[in-house]
Amino acid sequence: MIVEVLSPSTEAYDRGGKFALYRRMESLQEDVLVGSATKTVDVFRRSQSGVWTFILYGEGDDIELTSVGLTIPIEVIYEDVLLVQPETQSSFK
Repeated sequence: MIVEVLSPSTEAYDRGGKFALYRRMESLQEDVLVGSATKTVDVFRRSQSGVWTFILYGEGDDIELTSVGLTIPIEVIYEDVLLVQPETQSSFK
């Protein structure tokens, strides 16, 4: 299992190019992406037949990590965490 906290500047690569590289690792069963702007956890899980599935967890959900036999409330992951809000650009001058 790989767990990563997403950064606004690298999120696209983490979800695309990096995940494509991770899928080549035969031993990898789960790739877990933890949001830094919202309380979300994305779990990509490989089935026994090798097919990847996607599960999106949000507030109030219990996250199931089958590769390590753990179920954990999302609130525990975000306990005492200050979420990073993307900077907004003003069009006023």
